[in-house]
Amino acid sequence: MNFMEKEHSYKKFDKDLKAGKIKNVLLLYGKEQYLVKWSVDGILKKYVSDECRVFDFSEIDPEKASFDDIVQNCETLSMFSEKRIVCMPGFPQDEERLAEYIKKIPDTCILIITAEKADKRKKLYKEIAALGDTYDFEPLDERTLKSFIEKRFTSFGKTVKPHVTGEFIRRSGYFLKETEYTLFNIENEIKKIAAHCDGDEIGLSDVLEVLSADADTFIFSLIEAVGRNEKDEAFKLLHNLISSGTGFVPILSLLASQFETILDVKEMKEEGKSQGQMHSMLGIHEYRIKKAAAFSSSFSTAQLKNILKKIYQADKDIKTGMMEPVLSLEVMISEI
Repeated sequence: MNFMEKEHSYKKFDKDLKAGKIKNVLLLYGKEQYLVKWSVDGILKKYVSDECRVFDFSEIDPEKASFDDIVQNCETLSMFSEKRIVCMPGFPQDEERLAEYIKKIPDTCILIITAEKADKRKKLYKEIAALGDTYDFEPLDERTLKSFIEKRFTSFGKTVKPHVTGEFIRRSGYFLKETEYTLFNIENEIKKIAAHCDGDEIGLSDVLEVLSADADTFIFSLIEAVGRNEKDEAFKLLHNLISSGTGFVPILSLLASQFETILDVKEMKEEGKSQGQMHSMLGIHEYRIKKAAAFSSSFSTAQLKNILKKIYQADKDIKTGMMEPVLSLEVMISEI
């Protein structure tokens, strides 16, 4: 299976749950803790009666619980639910003994371990992978995110057109803030937009009024303006960025990062590399690669190298006090 065809764990888990193929020991982990929580909630809804949740669901603190506590919770029979669910947010202190015990977990129980990261080299991970299932909830790809957003709006009784969803994603920064922005943020934005919308359909105006453009969005717009040689628009966007409180050095850092990516992608395209190969070599999200590829057609390789040279010079001028920051940025824009 190549990079573009990889099925996200979000979809695999959904299929397994609906088909009743959930194993009795699971490891749910990854950056998208929203999906980890969603998965646990889905298991509880399917296997535990609401009126018996207090009896048939246990959450264990791995730092306080002993190995015997874990065993006792797993081997306690459910009251009236289809399964007893035991959830442990984190790995226990005695991983070796648990790695052996999961071979004996009764069919009446589902043991769920949740975490942000997992070490695939460890025995416990290998045993869970062999006897149960592991789901790595990494950030969603663009198509899956669009589907997720549309379904969440539907749950609030709203419909949304594809181009509006696309603008939502662009303004959200989901693919740009890979260390900060997650589905918890997306969910909060969806709630705000749904509450703002008076009708049954989410309009573009609802998205624009609720989501203010962030620095990354301004940078993309600035790059587009530079590519079209619309200097007045570029200056306007630059001053919008400055007015928003974004620092001079961060602006240059964002510009340098984006133009470096555009140059890398352009050179790789010319070498005949696929998006999957670019993703593997650059270690950035496919959405950013697609955006960089689109921008790359507006510039020659020589132009990109010259632009980066001007950005680096402006950065040096500001840091050494050779030129006043705003003037340095304006000169840079005028010369690229």
